[in-house]
Amino acid sequence: MMNKVLPKIALGAWSWGAGAAGGDQVFGNHLFERDLQPVFEKAMEWGLTLWDTAAVYGEGSSERILGSFVKGICREDVIISTKFTPQVASNSETAMQDMLNGSKERLNTDVIDVYWIHNPMNVERWTLDLIPLAKSGQIKSIGVSNHNLEEIKRANEILATEGLKISAVQNHFSLLHRSSERAGILDYCKENGISFYAYMVLEQGALTSRYNKEQPFPVGTGRGDSYNPHLAEIEDLVAELKKVGEKHNASPAQIAIAWAITKGTLPIIGVTKVKQVEEAAAATQITLSPEEVSRLEKLGDKTGVQTLREWEKEM
Repeated sequence: MMNKVLPKIALGAWSWGAGAAGGDQVFGNHLFERDLQPVFEKAMEWGLTLWDTAAVYGEGSSERILGSFVKGICREDVIISTKFTPQVASNSETAMQDMLNGSKERLNTDVIDVYWIHNPMNVERWTLDLIPLAKSGQIKSIGVSNHNLEEIKRANEILATEGLKISAVQNHFSLLHRSSERAGILDYCKENGISFYAYMVLEQGALTSRYNKEQPFPVGTGRGDSYNPHLAEIEDLVAELKKVGEKHNASPAQIAIAWAITKGTLPIIGVTKVKQVEEAAAATQITLSPEEVSRLEKLGDKTGVQTLREWEKEM
């Protein structure tokens, strides 16, 4: 079991590198070591030591870039979270171990701090495969991502037979997408001492005020296809994020992050620039009032915007 104290936020490396499910296709970015080294260094300086990636991001290029930075520091100083994706696993009996071996090699480490099943496919089969990895010490704690409450409970039952448990759940959670809260997953995590990692808290930039009808997302990218049709509907929510931000001397993005922390979650913030790291760190110091939270949530619900992506389901 991992005994490191987690920061209030994790930093995401999904948009690092390029290739299938990578920064170029999803975000319209082309970022590699030279661009990202200062970002990593600034984060470590601020004590933001928890990094989230996956074997599947950019066909391994996200892990490779992060691993090149990990190689240059004391391994104990960084917390690495990466994922096994069943949908791209081989048919081999050792498919999970094989994917983990690839991740360990790219990340320059023998041990993964948090290892996730990225998407549910066959909970009975894949959850079992985590057990030898945990017992051999290759992974310190277990997470499940994009699982609904029934799947989370079932995975926990399977792990409990070997004295293990889920330490973390990672689902899409934002002011536009609160299905994990409505389904009781946040409450279940709270009751069972499970960290809930919230991804897409900023809806890939849609809640930052950087994009609007006049300045849409890059066309032909995953996020452009998803958000450009809805930029008009979310205007009122973004305006309220701005308004609350003015009161707290903060940006709309910082208020969206502070909201997720207020909800008892650990947001994963994708970072590609030093300024974003500094903003994210400062957001952890903001305290929102119950009235501010309630107003933001009402406007989020009122948009009626569905931000489920192709790999996701309603919780």
